[in-house]
Amino acid sequence: MLWVDKYRPQTLEKMDYHKELSQRLSDLAADGDIPHLLFYGPNGAGKKTRILALLRALYGSGADRVKLDRREIKTPSNKTVEVTTSSSNYHIEMNPGDAGTNDRFVVQEVIKEIAQGGSLHSKTGRVGYKVVVLVEVDRLTRQAQAALRRTMEKCASSCRLVLSCANPSKVIDPVRSRCLGIRVAAPTDAEICVVLQSVAAKERLVLPDKLAARVAKASNRNLRRAVLALEAAKVKQYPFDEECPIEPPDWEAYVHSIAQDITRDQSPQRLLACREKLYDLLSKCVPADVILKTLVKDLLKNLDDELKPDILKWAAIYEHRIQCGAKDIFHLEAFIAKFMSLYKHFIADMFG
Repeated sequence: MLWVDKYRPQTLEKMDYHKELSQRLSDLAADGDIPHLLFYGPNGAGKKTRILALLRALYGSGADRVKLDRREIKTPSNKTVEVTTSSSNYHIEMNPGDAGTNDRFVVQEVIKEIAQGGSLHSKTGRVGYKVVVLVEVDRLTRQAQAALRRTMEKCASSCRLVLSCANPSKVIDPVRSRCLGIRVAAPTDAEICVVLQSVAAKERLVLPDKLAARVAKASNRNLRRAVLALEAAKVKQYPFDEECPIEPPDWEAYVHSIAQDITRDQSPQRLLACREKLYDLLSKCVPADVILKTLVKDLLKNLDDELKPDILKWAAIYEHRIQCGAKDIFHLEAFIAKFMSLYKHFIADMFG
């Protein structure tokens, strides 16, 4: 088992940071009648960990007895959409964004099924509703979010929704206004260092303070990434030393190579080679918006200030198209082609 799963806190009381937030969630669970919730914050901040701990506080150990299901949902056009869900007797968790442009049918069907199941009696004796956990709701289409708003109003008596997202500005106002917002901020580097030292102590490892600080800084305040990086460093070299290399994830190095390629050469052949690399990344389940964001960050490091606003403008346009479309590869490749065109014209004008 990976350390990030092995040492994940199981209860709200055992959280290593954001103690005030943990207390607020404990108070909500003690009351029993929680509203719809919207957890938001950057990746690796601890949203999922706190949601699972909240479910344990509401339902006891029964919330841990989960099973994975592969569900088939039929759309009005008789198309079958497959989604993976994780469920217990008390809750169901899913990522409806995996269904692409058919996400609105998935949202309606699953929530309707839960709501029709009627009330339940938890071991704590206080909770008479089920919980539907929807992750990455900022990836949902506008139609799915509108369907979610209508469903939230109808099912409030028999189930509660717990939503999770990284960017709340991509969630429509009617959905946000029906939820209690819970902001989970990214941990500071100092808080990440404390967690890393705790994990190292449990594994009976000696972790130099300087190495812990370097891992924390390289993680960009993403705790999950920091713990994974520490485990990778341990596999590569132990005992640790302060100058132990911290390798970036393979997919990130791959994106960096794409950035280098398209700044060196702007040709149809290079674009075709980049398409193959993009296919490789998407097949490894790296989200298209993450690829685009990482690529743009790499490109901006070596660009002239005059060109940066144009690149950022087109990155925003293609990110929006990724959200609206069904074929991520089209929009990623189109952004690279647009960058090549802008960069080539800029170089020609400069040295002309």
